[in-house]
Amino acid sequence: MNRIGKTLAALSVAAAVLAPVTGANADDKTINIGWTAWSDAEAVTKLAKKVLEDRMGYKVELTMADIGVQYQGVATGKLDGMLMSWQPATHKSYIDKVGKDLVDLGPMYTQAKLGWVIPDSIPASELKTIEDLKKPEVKAKLKGRIQGIDPGSGLMQLSEKAMKAYSLDGYQLVSASDAAMLAGLTQAVKRDDWIVVTSWSPHWMFSKWKLRYLEDPKGALGGEEHINKLVRKGFEKDHPEAHAFLTRMVLPIGDVESIMAEAQDSSYEAAVDNYIRKNPDRIESWVTGKK
Repeated sequence: MNRIGKTLAALSVAAAVLAPVTGANADDKTINIGWTAWSDAEAVTKLAKKVLEDRMGYKVELTMADIGVQYQGVATGKLDGMLMSWQPATHKSYIDKVGKDLVDLGPMYTQAKLGWVIPDSIPASELKTIEDLKKPEVKAKLKGRIQGIDPGSGLMQLSEKAMKAYSLDGYQLVSASDAAMLAGLTQAVKRDDWIVVTSWSPHWMFSKWKLRYLEDPKGALGGEEHINKLVRKGFEKDHPEAHAFLTRMVLPIGDVESIMAEAQDSSYEAAVDNYIRKNPDRIESWVTGKK
């Protein structure tokens, strides 16, 4: 069984660790939102939590889990929602499996992108496209490695397909976490070494270093994506105000990136507080629906 199959088959088992929430939390205004430790997900999830708690009187519990477990958790009602559904390509396998059991509240932000990223110091004359990875001298400098993130992510699933589409024989796609990927990139930039990492936009890494995406002429890693908000069936009935708030919560992608970048010098909580202070009209429109 391939990795995608294993991930999907394991969802029902892994989701068992999530405590059921359907109906039980309607009266006490407690909401359980799933998330994964991706920097963009942390920014928007903690922003939603802060506004829901401070402005709307909810108690928001955050459950960190693999992305596949979150889809299954929302589909079965064991989670109230998740704010990081990458569509249409990245999370297609999960949507195909459980999408009929979810309620999609539309995009949180748009113009997102997935791809393979390298330091801009690597000459484009030597490495510009994914096809260039086949060059023996390029493969030698990269030591036959492409640094990935967590294996259950849609980005890694698409990266495995890209490996086959470009016939990158002899390369190893290394599974790790977002933090491990960033540690490898940090070390490579510091040493001026060559590295290819799987990444996405928005991400604060692009504000910290000069990086670029490898061109993907075959489109194996997909095109422009939008990140949607998903909730369980029955959520609107149990929590109508929170449902309306999440439906209205839409950010420019540049705002997501600014929160992420600021958080690297302070914390996500501090960056979220600062964003709320600077954008009172936007927050008011999310909460009340008034423009």
